[in-house]
Parts: sequence; C-alpha cells; structure tokens
Amino acid sequence: MNYLSRHGLRLAAVLLLVAAAGALVPALAEKPATTMEAAKPTTITAIPIDFDREHPDRKEFGKLVWRGGLNLFGKTSYFGGFSALAIDPSGRSLLAISDAGVWLRATIEYDGRKIKGLSHAVLGPLLGKDGAPLRDELDRDTEGLALVSGTTQEGTAYVSFERHHAIEPYSFTADRFGPPGGALPLPAGAKGMNANQGIEAIAYLNTGKLKGTLVAFSERKTDKKGNLQGWLIGGPTPGGITLKRLGGFDITDAAPLPEGGLVVLERRFRYSEGVKMRIRRISANEIKRGALMLGEVLLEANDALNIDNMEAIAAHRTASGETVLTLMSDDNYSGLQRTLIMQFALPQPVRVGGR
Repeated sequence: MNYLSRHGLRLAAVLLLVAAAGALVPALAEKPATTMEAAKPTTITAIPIDFDREHPDRKEFGKLVWRGGLNLFGKTSYFGGFSALAIDPSGRSLLAISDAGVWLRATIEYDGRKIKGLSHAVLGPLLGKDGAPLRDELDRDTEGLALVSGTTQEGTAYVSFERHHAIEPYSFTADRFGPPGGALPLPAGAKGMNANQGIEAIAYLNTGKLKGTLVAFSERKTDKKGNLQGWLIGGPTPGGITLKRLGGFDITDAAPLPEGGLVVLERRFRYSEGVKMRIRRISANEIKRGALMLGEVLLEANDALNIDNMEAIAAHRTASGETVLTLMSDDNYSGLQRTLIMQFALPQPVRVGGR
C-alpha cells in the first residue's frame, strides 16, 4: 500500500473517531431519531475482510490466530451502534445491544471455521420499566451486556447504562427484551462519575471461586495512581478492583472465559495516531477484591490493520476445545464508520501467575 493510501486510511480513522466524539456535523453521527416499537426481522449483507489488508494470508497477530471477519450492512436505520454482545456455547447464536437501546439477535454462519455471514437477524427495542420501548436518548445509552442464565435465545442478562450509571437485570425471549427488574445497587466508588465515565463493560463469572460475581468496569475512571477502576458486584467477595492502565487505553468491553478469568477489550484514540485496540486476558487468579490486575496482552493493533471503533467482545469454546473471541465495532450510526465483526482463536491459558 502506498503512502497516499496509508494517509487516507489514517485520515479516515481520525474522522471516524471525531464523529464518535460528536465533533462532526450531527448528521454524520446521529442515532435513530425514532424508537423501534417492536421486534422486526432484517436482512444483513456481509462483505469478507482481511485483518491485514496488505498481507491477506497472514493469520497470526500478537498471540491470537485470525479466523475471519466481515463488514456488515443492515437494511434499516436501527442497525449499528453495537457496544456489547454475547455468543452461545455453540458459537452459532449472537445477541448484541446498541447504544441506541436496540438489540440484535442473529445466527452466525460459517464456512468451516471461518465466519461468512449473519442470517435470521432480528432487531428489537429494549423495554423500560413501564413495558414500553425506551424513548429518551439518555435512557437508551446501553453499553454493557452480561448473560447470567439461559441462552442467547431466552434467558436473563444484566445491562449497563452509561449516562444514567445503572445496571439492570433483563429477562428476554426470542422477540422481547424486558422490562427490567430492579436496578442493582452500585458500589460507592461507581457513583459520581461523569456522563462519559460510566460503566462501559460488564461480565458475569459463572465458573470458579468467584462464581456468581458480576465484574464491572468504568470506561476511563481512574484511581489516584491512574489505574482503571472496576468492581466485583455480588458473589462471595464483592469490592473494588483496578486494572493497570497501559498506554492511555480506555476499556470498551469485557467477557468471561470458559475456563475462568476475563478478556478485556480496550481502545485508544489520538488525532496524531488514529485509533488503536487492545485485548488483554486476565487470569482467574488475578481477579480479587482490592487487586491491581495487569493481565496478558494478547493483541494490540492500530489502524494499519482492519479495525474500527471496536467496542464489543465475547468468548465461546468450540467442540474441539478451541476458545474463540468474537469482536464487533460501534459505527456510531456514522457513514464514516463501519460495523465489523471478527473472530480470533485464543491460545491455551497460561498456568502461572496469569502472565
């Protein structure tokens, strides 16, 4: 790729993140003006992508193995803005939520181990306590999703809201999401956050010593030493935790791993360097009340590779025992950004010290 092509990609990345921050003309990055009234099927078109555009045969990135990716297009203005997702154990069913209060359910189609499309897609509104779709734009800013019980087709999940700083339990079926139950009491340290420091990532631990614990992270709220703040909510040892902040990255999502522990998705943006993403693995042994966690960097990528505003991550284990990470991007409903979905294979967990 020549210099002009690289410069164009860097400029596009700068523009898309400016749009994400709301600094462009509103029409370039505007959530749907109306609210969905009921669940509706939608058609999703998928175009395959390579993670390394210049070297499409390259499969190893950091400590992960590329399994494939897609650029997604939905035939409705409600498609996009995806900020969190869950994948069922088979890896075939996806449930995602957007920061406009919309959920997506779809079947993931594969060509062998390579993702090739989404079928049977349905979009629908998250419901408020009154049983009606969430209408206020501030109320619809849903950022985190953690499956607690059931499947991606029917079950119970926690949903976190950034602007109003709340975590609410939702029961859902194939065509209905909510209304929610009573909101979880937030830890004292999670109060007093500004609108852009809200609870961005949540993950429910259903294995190991901390089974029954909801792990929650602020996007960028830090302690006095500059480390990212989080909380263990419920479970056997609730309390505060921190994640070592590396290189000025913020947290965008987290997901439980089948063998215990977490993967954390992070993002960094600077006008001079474009957008970056990082994935860290946190071992189960590191997750303790009062702990400063470091984890293991699995992948760090800049916009020379095929990334966008990566905000959602999930993990599942295949029948062969391979753990697969699925990522999605939040396009902020902007024509300058894309809705990407991509998958990587995760190496076997380390045994000593989580590093």
